[in-house]
Amino acid sequence: MYSNRLTTVSPGYAREIRTAEYGFGLEGVLSTRAGVLTGILNGVDYEIWNPETDRAIPERFDSGSLSGKAVCKRALRHELGLEPADGRPLFVVVSRLTAQKGLDLLLACLPTLVRQGAQLALLGSGDSELERGFQKAAERDPGALAVRIGFDEALSHRLVAAGDVIVVPSRFEPCGLTQLYGLRYGTLPLVHRVGGLADTVIDATEDNLQSGTATGFVFEPAQAAALSTAISRVIALYGEPVRWRRIMMAAMAQDYSWSSSAERYETLYRQLLGKPQSSRPFSST
Repeated sequence: MYSNRLTTVSPGYAREIRTAEYGFGLEGVLSTRAGVLTGILNGVDYEIWNPETDRAIPERFDSGSLSGKAVCKRALRHELGLEPADGRPLFVVVSRLTAQKGLDLLLACLPTLVRQGAQLALLGSGDSELERGFQKAAERDPGALAVRIGFDEALSHRLVAAGDVIVVPSRFEPCGLTQLYGLRYGTLPLVHRVGGLADTVIDATEDNLQSGTATGFVFEPAQAAALSTAISRVIALYGEPVRWRRIMMAAMAQDYSWSSSAERYETLYRQLLGKPQSSRPFSST
């Protein structure tokens, strides 16, 4: 109530927290202060998350040469014991296993995913029931599903580099980072239309495909049936390699580095101090 300005980590979330569904009791206060509430997206450190320089992956690549991504995919399948099926899309997940992250929705969709010939590799930990559920599913279909419980920074890089699709089905997500990692590595995000996920992923609708702006796949509402439909849409489009590559190129061209976000913070702080906007290029130093 007494702050000069309020910030949160995405424009979408700045709108959502003024509603009863996402405000958790603060929606009234935040609505009255909407004029000083700003959403500024988080950024990604491309010195760490960059397929051109990533030392944690078996082969580096960029948008001009994707052969290294295929190497990463084959290597991950071998590492995790997945079947070496080149024509099958590989979905990946790097996440806390909680209901907030929507992983119960994905668990319910695994039969659909496997039945349609796709594969899933998951890294995460959290709710014990979700951990057991994914582990049991992997035991039933070891050639199609691989699950690693825990945290492994290097493996998370290998998953993001190898995947065709990174799944982020969060029920709410202030910003999200894994979908931004996926964009950089040409691993198309499949996200729930919420918060920063909706702000950063452009759905592969027919219009967006025609205009060349699509960067991933978006579903709503946060229900297993909607996610299942989106998975089927992903698998169908994966069967059109020319269009799929076009989406990859658009995804990898996105810039979610900290530079633009930092400039917005600098502008806001200068306004608070009554100082003119700096004309110098932003420097992290």
